[in-house]
Amino acid sequence: MLLKGFAVLKKRLVGVVTVRNGWAVQSFGYRQYLPLGRPEVLVENLDRWGADEILLQCIDRSHHEAGPDLDLLERVSRRGLATPLIYAGGVRNVDDAIAVIKTGADRVCVDALLHESPITLQTLAKKLGAQAIIASLPLSIGGRGESLWLDYRSGQLQVLTPEVVEILDSGFVSEVLIIDWVHEGRPVAFDRRLVARFPASHVPLIAFGGLSEASQMRQLLEVDRVSAVAVGNALNYREHNISKLKAALIEQQLRPHLIKCSR
Repeated sequence: MLLKGFAVLKKRLVGVVTVRNGWAVQSFGYRQYLPLGRPEVLVENLDRWGADEILLQCIDRSHHEAGPDLDLLERVSRRGLATPLIYAGGVRNVDDAIAVIKTGADRVCVDALLHESPITLQTLAKKLGAQAIIASLPLSIGGRGESLWLDYRSGQLQVLTPEVVEILDSGFVSEVLIIDWVHEGRPVAFDRRLVARFPASHVPLIAFGGLSEASQMRQLLEVDRVSAVAVGNALNYREHNISKLKAALIEQQLRPHLIKCSR
């Protein structure tokens, strides 16, 4: 488990594939979208190009109460990925999370479940182990400097409750994915206050949204509790972007870039 002390041997670069209506999309603040193609192809590209981990996020599943996209996970699994896979989208309960892992994901990322029943994470950790669970939190900074949590199903913002903060700090999740949803899709725009002011203090953080330049990622990776940066749009178009970023961030203890042969 990546818990108290943040003893992470190597920090990571996570490639993100965003899926809406079954298709991979380029997302801008989760409000505007450009089609990119079949998600399993983009996942395979990130695997071949050298991402340390891949996040496959289906952003419309919970909104439609559709459950996880297990058909998509099966198609991705048949690609024979060498890179660990995180799945997010539509996880409503423990059974859904178990089905996601059985279908081929290495870890599961939960969001709506935190709104509905944060205590369920305790049961989930007992079933799968905390190392397999990531909490996803779309956040912004309020007028008084507080962290505001977006429920993307309703569009409502709320301050993180003490119950949720306690759950996150109690060892039931391995990491928290902090999503700067306001700046997602915009280059060099991640709000570092989201990391600095995050109220749970004992859980490593993955930063995502508005990340595109190595200098920006370096500043985040220099923070002890930041275990990874996650990048979506900036990795979709150029095969060598991952290797260039890793070369620029080599002093941040990123795992070395390994060239993978095409299948």
